[in-house]
Amino acid sequence: MNPHSIKVACSNCNLRELCMPLDLNQEELDRIDAVVGSRRKVKRGATLFRTGERFSSLYAIRTGFFKTRLSSEDGRDQVTGFQMAGEVIGLDGIVNDHHTCDAVALEDAEVCVMPFDRIEEISREVNALQRHVHKIMSREIVREHGVMLLLGSMRAEERVAAFLLNLVQRLHARGFSRSELVLRMTREEIGSYLGLKLETVSRTFSKFVDEGMVEVKQRHVRILKPEALQELVNARVD
Repeated sequence: MNPHSIKVACSNCNLRELCMPLDLNQEELDRIDAVVGSRRKVKRGATLFRTGERFSSLYAIRTGFFKTRLSSEDGRDQVTGFQMAGEVIGLDGIVNDHHTCDAVALEDAEVCVMPFDRIEEISREVNALQRHVHKIMSREIVREHGVMLLLGSMRAEERVAAFLLNLVQRLHARGFSRSELVLRMTREEIGSYLGLKLETVSRTFSKFVDEGMVEVKQRHVRILKPEALQELVNARVD
C-alpha cells in the first residue's frame, strides 16, 4: 500500500452526496465503504496517472483541483478538463484498460482510490451504484459535448463567460460562494482548454473588468454581473 494512503469510509465523508448514490441503505453503504481502498495524497504539480498507464481505479477527489491533459506529438499539452472536490476522474481508462490522458494536481490534493474491478463486482448487486456510475459517465459525455460547442462555435468572450459561469456553479454546489472564486489554473491553462491564446484570455478578462462584469485581483475573481455573462452565452446558444 502507498505509504501516504489511509483507510477511508464513504459513510462519514462530507462529499458523499456528490460522488456516491444518495438512496443507499446501511448494508449497501457498508459494501461501498469496502470498495474504497485508500486515500492518496498528490502534491501540486505531481501526476495522479499518466497516458499509457494501466487503468485499475477510479479516483474521487476529496480535496484539491486537477487538470487533465493530452500531449501532442510535437510536445505541446492540450488541457482537456479541470476537476474539483466531489468529482470522479479516471473514466478515460475504462475503454481499453489504459489511461488516455495525464491527471495533474493544480494544488496539493487528496483522492479516494476506488479499484474498478470492485466497483463492477458490487454494481451487479447494488443497482444504485451501477446507476450512479452510468450517471457519472453520462455527465462526462455531456461535458465533452459542451466543450465541443465552446470550441466549435463560440467567440472568445462567449467561451470565457461560459467557463467562469460553469466553474462558479460547480463550486457553489460544493458550498462555496455563487459569485467569488479563486482560479487554481493559470490563464495559459484556461486558454489551452478553451482553444484561445494566452493574450486573448487576458484581453477578455480585461474587457470584462472594464465593462463591470467581473472584478479580478490576480487569481481571485468576483462576478459582479452574472446575468451579463449569461446573456453572452445565451446569445450563442439561442
